[in-house]
Amino acid sequence: MTHDTRSRPTVHALLSDGTTVRIRPVRPGDHEQLHGFYEEMSAENLRLRFFAASRYSAGMAADRACTPPRPGYRALMAESKDQVIGLAEYEVGDEAATAEISIAVADGLHHRGVGTLLVEHLVSDARADGITTFTADALSENHEVLRLFADLGLRTARRFEGPEVRCAIELDEDDAYLSAVEARGRAADVASLEPLLRPDAIAVVGAGRRPGSVGRALLHHLHAGGFTRRLFAVNPCATSILGVPSYPSVSALPKVPDLAVLAVPAAALPGIAEECGKAGVRALLVVSAGLDSQQAQALMAACRTYGMRLVGPNCLGITNTDPALSLDATFAADHPRPGTAGVAVQSGGVGIALLDGLSRLGIGVSSFASLGDKYDVSGNDMLQWWESDNRTELALLHLESFGNPRAFSRTARRVSRRMPVLTVDAGRTDAGRRAAASHTAAAATPTMTRQALFTQAGITATRSVGELLETAALLYSQPLPAGTRVVIVTNPRGGGVLAADACEEAGLSLPPLTPSVIESLSAVLPDGATAGNPVHVTAAVTEEQLGNCVDRIMRHPGIDTVLLALVPTAVAAATGDDLVRALTSGPARRALPVAVVRLEQNLPVRLLPATEGGSIPSYAEPGAAARALAHAAHRAAWLSRAAGTIPELAEVDTARARAVAETYLAAHPDGGWLDPRTCGELLTCYGIPQLPWSWVQTEDDAVIAAERLRGPDGRVVLKAHWQGLLHKSEQHAVHLDLEGESQVRAAFRDFETRFVGLMTGVVVQPLAARGTELFAGVVQDEVFGPLVLFGLGGTVAEVLADQAARLAPLTDLDVHDLITAPRCAPLLFGARGSGPVDLAGLEQLLLRLSRMAVDLPQLAEADFDPVLAMPDAVSVLDARVRLLPRRAQHPYLRRLR
Repeated sequence: MTHDTRSRPTVHALLSDGTTVRIRPVRPGDHEQLHGFYEEMSAENLRLRFFAASRYSAGMAADRACTPPRPGYRALMAESKDQVIGLAEYEVGDEAATAEISIAVADGLHHRGVGTLLVEHLVSDARADGITTFTADALSENHEVLRLFADLGLRTARRFEGPEVRCAIELDEDDAYLSAVEARGRAADVASLEPLLRPDAIAVVGAGRRPGSVGRALLHHLHAGGFTRRLFAVNPCATSILGVPSYPSVSALPKVPDLAVLAVPAAALPGIAEECGKAGVRALLVVSAGLDSQQAQALMAACRTYGMRLVGPNCLGITNTDPALSLDATFAADHPRPGTAGVAVQSGGVGIALLDGLSRLGIGVSSFASLGDKYDVSGNDMLQWWESDNRTELALLHLESFGNPRAFSRTARRVSRRMPVLTVDAGRTDAGRRAAASHTAAAATPTMTRQALFTQAGITATRSVGELLETAALLYSQPLPAGTRVVIVTNPRGGGVLAADACEEAGLSLPPLTPSVIESLSAVLPDGATAGNPVHVTAAVTEEQLGNCVDRIMRHPGIDTVLLALVPTAVAAATGDDLVRALTSGPARRALPVAVVRLEQNLPVRLLPATEGGSIPSYAEPGAAARALAHAAHRAAWLSRAAGTIPELAEVDTARARAVAETYLAAHPDGGWLDPRTCGELLTCYGIPQLPWSWVQTEDDAVIAAERLRGPDGRVVLKAHWQGLLHKSEQHAVHLDLEGESQVRAAFRDFETRFVGLMTGVVVQPLAARGTELFAGVVQDEVFGPLVLFGLGGTVAEVLADQAARLAPLTDLDVHDLITAPRCAPLLFGARGSGPVDLAGLEQLLLRLSRMAVDLPQLAEADFDPVLAMPDAVSVLDARVRLLPRRAQHPYLRRLR
C-alpha cells in the first residue's frame, strides 16, 4: 500500500438526482467538519453505522479518519456546498489483498446515491493498491447498506452471524460492474441535464435594448420561437425587452430560473455565475467568448460549487423542439424544424449548416447543443440524453476533441445499437495519413486513433458535413441493406457507368444477374434495354415499366439494394419526380433500400415523398449515393455482429510486470527505452513468444552464445545496442548470416570499432527461419488510452504503409479485424498457395500486447518489428518498449471534467 490517499485529486460527480457533489480525500484539518457530520446524525443512523448509539462515536470516528496517513487506509468524503454529506473508508487487515469498508451518509440524503458513488471511487483506489476484496459488517436490519452492496454490480457473498451480516465483495472489474456503473451514471447524467434541456424558467442575462447584440438575438429567438414556460430578461436598465419582463439582476427575479443564458463580457462571467449559483440556478448556457484562464477557472468553480451544468462558453446555443417546450436558445438565423435528429457540435458554423440541412430534408431536430469550448457538457452527455428522450432516432456529432474517449466509446457502442450515430471525421490530411501509416507505433496520429474509436463504437464516420447529411437522409428514410450487393438501374447509359464506378470505389459490389432475372426483366422492359448490371432501361422507359423492373429486381434474393440513376426525358411518359413515384408502392418494394441519382438535380440530396408514405433519397451525383449506401452497409454489418469479449489469458504475471516497470522508473525517473534484458523480461511476464536470444558484452561471450544459439543452418545474428538506439538497420548495427567463430568475432569487433563509447552490449540470436514479417505495436495516448497497431513489418513496412489500429482492451472481434484489415491479410491466410500462418498464435500475441498496454499505464510505446509468422509458430524477433512515469486514471470512474 504505497499510495497516500491525500495525494488523490479532488473530483466532482453527479448523484442520482443530478446534483453535483465534491469527492476528495479526508485531511487532518477536516476533523471539526467530520465531528459535526456525525454529531448531526440521528441516534438511529448512528446505531446502524456503529452498531450502538454512543456519545463518543462521533469523536472516535473523526479521529480515525483524520489521523496522519498510514499504509493500507483510505478515507473519502463527499461534500455539497462545503457541507460533508458522506464518508467512506477502508483499511487493510491481516490479509494484504483484503480491506474492511465502512460507509456513512448524512440524514435526509439517503437514496440519492451518495454512498454508492463513494464506494465506486474507493473500489478504484483499492484496485490501484492491489486490493481484491472488500469486507463489511452490517446489522441485518440495515437494509439500505445491504442493498447498496448488492446493487454495486460486484460479486457479493453474505454470511449471517446472529444480528449481523458479514459481506465479502470481490473487486473484479468485469462487464457486469462496468454496466452497473454506466447505468447509474446515465441516470444521473440525464437528471442533471433536465434543467438545461427541459427548463421551467429561463433568464437571458445580457439582453440589450438595442438590436444587434447576441443576448437580444437569443431572447428574440426564445420569445418568437414560442417557449412555453416562464421567460425573463436580466438588464439593470430596462423593465421590458421585446415584450419580455426584465429585472435588474438574477437575484431580483420573481422565480428562480432553471437555466440562465449568459451573453455578457468575459470579465463579468465569474461574478454573474456566482450570483446564479447562490440564487439556485441549476444550469448555465454561456455564449460569451474570449475567457482567459483565470476567468475560466472562476466560471467552473462557480458551476461546481453550486452544482450547475454548463454548456459553452463560446457557443451558438441549445434547442429542444419538443412542442411542449419549444426551446430555441440560439442565435441562428432560423428556427430548426422539429424532428428526430439529435445534433451536438463544437463549431457553431457546422451547427448552423446541420440545422439548415436537416430542416430542408424534412428530418428535423429533436434537440441541439452547440458545445463550444466544452468546459462541461459534452457529446457523451448528449448521447445519453438522446438515448433517453423517446424522440431522437438519429444522432449527429461534430466533435473536435474528446474529454474521456473511453467512456465516450462505451456509451456510443450502446447508443449505436439503438440508433445511427454519425460524425464528421475532421482533420484528415495526406501528411497525416502518411504519418499514420509509418511502421512505428510512435507515428500513430490522432486521425488513426479517432478512426479506431469510431470503428469499434459503431459510429458512422463521414468526411464532410455534406456527406453526413447525405448519409443521414438514407438512414432516416430506408431500411438497412443486408450486404453490399447493388443493382444499378439507369435510363442514361453514361449515368450507369458513373454509378458503377462510384459503387466500386465505395466498396460496394455489382453482382451479375442470373439468367432467370435477365429473362424476367427483358419481358417488361422496352426494346433496346440491356438487362445486365447496370440495367439500362433506355430513355423511353415508362413509369409502369420502370416500376415492374424494380419490383422484379427486388424479389431477387442475391441483391441487397437498388440504385437508380435517372434523368427525366421528353420521350418517357413520366418526367421529373413522377418518374420515381412507383418505386416505393407495394410491400415487396420496401424490403430493400432504394436510392436515386438525379444528375439534373440542383440540391446535393433531397427526400422525395413516396406514394404510400415515407420517402426516398435522391442525390445529385452517384458518388454521394454510393457513399451513403456503403455507410448503411457497414452499419448493418456492425449491428449483425455480437459484442466482442475480452478473452482470459493464461500465464500472465501482472504483478511481476508492474514491479519491472516500477523498478526501471525508480532507476530512470524520466523514463526511457528499456534495454533488451528488461524488455525481454517484460514480454515474458505476458507470455509473448520471442526468438531465443542472449545478451553479451565481450567478444568471447558472443562466441559462446552463438555456439549455443545456432539454428539448424548454423547461422546467427548480432545486434548492437546502446541507450537511445531506435533503428538498428539505419545505423548498420546488425550483422546477419554469421557462420563460425571467426565471423562472429569479426562482427563483434566491427561493432566495437564503429560504436566505441556508445555500445553497451550485443544481442545474439539464431538466424530466423523464412516466414511473413509483420509489425505489432502500441502507442499510449494520454487521452484515448492505448492504441494497438498491426500490419506488414520488416524493411518494406514504411514504404508499403499497410497497417490497421484498434483501441485496447482488444476483444476477440477487434483482434479478428486487426488481422484481416491490412492489405497483406491474404498472405496470412495462405494466398498464392503458401499456406496459412499460425493465426491462433497471432491472435494471442495481439491479445497479450493489448493486456500489457492496459495493465501498464507507464507503457508509452512498444514496437515488435519484425514479428515472424510461420505456419506453426509466431515469435517476436525484435522488440522495443518505452516507459514513462504515469499513474493510471480509471477511464470509467464517474466524475465530471
